[in-house]
Amino acid sequence: MPVDQNAPLRITAFAWVPRFARGHVRDLRPRWACEEIGLPYATRLISAVERPPEYFDEQPWGQVPVLEDDGLTLFESGAILLHLGAKDERLLPRAREARARVTSWLFAAYNTVEPVFMEIGNVEIFCRDEPWARLRRPGLLAEAGQRLDRLQAALGTRDWLAGDFSIADIAMVTVLRGVGDTGLLDSRPGLAAYLQRGIARPAFAAALRAQLADFQPAPAAA
Repeated sequence: MPVDQNAPLRITAFAWVPRFARGHVRDLRPRWACEEIGLPYATRLISAVERPPEYFDEQPWGQVPVLEDDGLTLFESGAILLHLGAKDERLLPRAREARARVTSWLFAAYNTVEPVFMEIGNVEIFCRDEPWARLRRPGLLAEAGQRLDRLQAALGTRDWLAGDFSIADIAMVTVLRGVGDTGLLDSRPGLAAYLQRGIARPAFAAALRAQLADFQPAPAAA
């Protein structure tokens, strides 16, 4: 098992989050990457409610994950995936064109697909009682559908976005898991099958178990 508290590589994660967020916190992404290549990692758990003041020196917004590796400290899951990909071509190919494709799809997941679903989550969860949220939701779902249509067309009949499985798929599959109960994948069987291929990987299951196992009882401040 890659989780090893004596490992030199360490991932910072939250010790507790609300139930709806469990299994979706972004430290899942580097955990999954480590599981794919059998790279041991330790965890450092911090409070999501009262984050240590010194942590903002590592992550300016107090988010997770942060990765520490051989004297390097990285934040943002995309940057962390690129760092881990450089360790093993099973995550990031060495050939110039293949590497470029993976990098492009990695950024597409975070910059083109994820933002609209983050906004849907804001409308449906955090601001659901606001009058404007009900008005905004139909337009958001239409925009999300258009982006998914283009993604499905680009994926075509391939199993993975850029040839073999890569960090681009770790990014995109975790983004698509955020589609949740919108029903947007019901009419897009290609993407639904892609998502299922991703979450069926043993490394994903191991990473998810590890994240869920780290959650502790709710702090009093929550």
